[in-house]
Amino acid sequence: MSKAKLYYVHDPMCAWCWGYQPTWKQIEQSLAHDFETSLDVHYLVGGLAPDTDEPMPLLMQEQIASYWLKISDYLGTEFNFDFWRNNTPRRSTYPACRAVLAAREEGAERAMVRAIQKAYYLRALNPSDDEVLFQLAKELQLDSKQFERDYYSERISHALLEEIDFARSIGGNSFPSLFFEYQGTITELPIEYQEAEKTLERVAELMKA
Repeated sequence: MSKAKLYYVHDPMCAWCWGYQPTWKQIEQSLAHDFETSLDVHYLVGGLAPDTDEPMPLLMQEQIASYWLKISDYLGTEFNFDFWRNNTPRRSTYPACRAVLAAREEGAERAMVRAIQKAYYLRALNPSDDEVLFQLAKELQLDSKQFERDYYSERISHALLEEIDFARSIGGNSFPSLFFEYQGTITELPIEYQEAEKTLERVAELMKA
């Protein structure tokens, strides 16, 4: 029998995805335990913002920083606001998305997502910069030369656009989003930011259907 799939649509530089991370970690661990042989979890990068070398306008910086405050108040998520003082922010998440796909080539997709999130939100580093992403690859002990080749390759750039298109085609227009697929039927699951159990119960229901 074919396995069911759970698609996690995200962006490594999405603040709400960072806020969701503790709950998502619980969900992943429980699903791996309960449905190891019958359900596969697939990460899909959603591509929040395309490539640009233009500095982020001050008004946008203030707006995004306000989102961080909102998420922190709502979920208790930790953010390092030194990021806004120590960097020249750009509204560009495609580099981080390509880094995730390059790390996927070495079996380190999830590790790279976490590394980018921690670099951005806790270490006040800028994952829109290639050098930061290459530093993270070294810290994860990936093959640095292969990672850089993959990162800059047309193949990864094309794969990113294809993945974004697929995510949009199933309804993944906001991040994070969850979609359950079995035998061609796709069901969107509501994001429960603080209650992993609700999502796990819904997945269990769909697995039995």
